[in-house]
Amino acid sequence: MKIKIFILFIVIFSINLVLSQDKKKEIIDCLKKEMDEKKIPGCQLVVLRDNKILLSEVLGTASLPFSIPVKKNTIFSINSISKVFTSVAVMQLQEQNKININEPISHYIDSIPENWKKITIKQLMSHTSGLPDIEDDKGLIGNKGQDSAWSIVKKLPMQYKVGEKFNYNATNYFILQRIIEKYSGTTFEKFVRRNQFDPLGIKQLYYGNSYDVITNKCPTYSYYNQDLITNEYIKGTKLKETYEEFPSKMISDAGAFTTAEEMAKWIIGLQSGKLLKTNEEVETIWEPVKLNDGSFDGFGGLLNAYALGWPVIVRKNHPAAASVGGGRAAFIIYPKDNLTIILFSNLTGIFPEEIIEKIAKIYVPDIGN
Repeated sequence: MKIKIFILFIVIFSINLVLSQDKKKEIIDCLKKEMDEKKIPGCQLVVLRDNKILLSEVLGTASLPFSIPVKKNTIFSINSISKVFTSVAVMQLQEQNKININEPISHYIDSIPENWKKITIKQLMSHTSGLPDIEDDKGLIGNKGQDSAWSIVKKLPMQYKVGEKFNYNATNYFILQRIIEKYSGTTFEKFVRRNQFDPLGIKQLYYGNSYDVITNKCPTYSYYNQDLITNEYIKGTKLKETYEEFPSKMISDAGAFTTAEEMAKWIIGLQSGKLLKTNEEVETIWEPVKLNDGSFDGFGGLLNAYALGWPVIVRKNHPAAASVGGGRAAFIIYPKDNLTIILFSNLTGIFPEEIIEKIAKIYVPDIGN
């Protein structure tokens, strides 16, 4: 009897292994097709199921001039994905009873315009504050540094009434960084390292700029050129390296560099209660924020709403929480399916969330239906 059970186990295991290998091939074929069509030099892909790494693959080239292949320890720029670390940092301070996301920012910072004082921390996190933007098409407004830009933006009119529209801009996270640093008693980077990265054993995560020399960091490429007259980005045929500078007082908004596997550690930590104490707090940062008229708004397309630092996919079946950065890096968490897919690439403008959704359908065929 024991021998029969053992043989049955071996047969089932072998079938599952074949199915797993077939699915892996289907995923890699799907990704290779996307890379060919979009001319993506290189990428990292990680699939999590039930908070475990199911698949970790690297494809393509990290550095084109030197023909260096992408490896699992290759560092990618993840831009605005940095906001999820900020979101959790805010909630950690709320857990410590140091701040309350539903209270006005005037409770926490001084020297702000009168018409800013009723804006809540939650409205900063969800980009529904209506604040003027501290950045323009060329970088920080005024082009004289962070402190100067802060002085200028406070004199500008509100773009919208508070809560009236979703308006994605860096002023919100500039203020959030000030609040986090004031109530944590340390720098933003030290706070997130101490309370998020170090407890999870994340070592390959850096804040900085494209110009910084970081071991195993790959360049970022783009086919887009900015028209100096209209400031619009126009897609061309010539591939170029891009360089980005992330101001030190705004790394809560963007400016992180890491690997897909390190990002996977953070996501597993978040979903297993190692970063926030309860599932309710995780659900809070993933809950889409309604505008004054009761509607949702977001980046558009697949990402049709926005939560607290997280773009989200609102739909009846398979809703999801996502994060995107620089038009080249993204991850999507499908909570009801216990599925997460992370895709980091070195080419701007590829809509990585759409590629992720195609891969997700290999695991859950009716996603998006």
